[in-house]
Amino acid sequence: MNDVAIAIRALRRDRKIRRASVVDLDVHQGNGTAAIFEGDPEVFTLSIHGAKNYPLFKQRSSLDVELPDGTGDDEYVDALRRHLPRAFEHAPDLVFYLGGADPYAGDKLGRLSLSIEGLRARDELVLRECRARRVPVATVMSGGYAADINDTVEIHCNTIRAVRTVYETEPRAVASGYQAPTIARPT
Repeated sequence: MNDVAIAIRALRRDRKIRRASVVDLDVHQGNGTAAIFEGDPEVFTLSIHGAKNYPLFKQRSSLDVELPDGTGDDEYVDALRRHLPRAFEHAPDLVFYLGGADPYAGDKLGRLSLSIEGLRARDELVLRECRARRVPVATVMSGGYAADINDTVEIHCNTIRAVRTVYETEPRAVASGYQAPTIARPT
């Protein structure tokens, strides 16, 4: 089952959105959404993942960025900064952001070497880009297998903290008074 794909299909069926982008930053390739939406011009799938990590045989995302084992904060954020704009080229009505905790250096399965601070910078970069382009974003937790479970929890909590940091200047984005933005209907 692929919750993001189901959500996109339901939103499209109900005519809430026409186009979506999936920004999958789990350390493993976003092979499920890649396979489901391959050839669908209304859904852009971006996967930035470890080249030598699961799955062995990769699917074709709209854009796959494979990173070598040991990639650290600077190289990762630079790759994200260069490739993220592609996710907006087809004017998505909504972005699904999968902020995996498994690119963390202390992850048992990840093979990349991002720090907790680097992962938060990653989150803020994605969220700032969505906000600057006025595209609604749905954040989804994914992957995280740190040797210390507290690190995985901290990374996922930081994703939520990044949402607040990026959107706190808009009073309606504060949790207690939040009102969901209206998603444009396709014409």
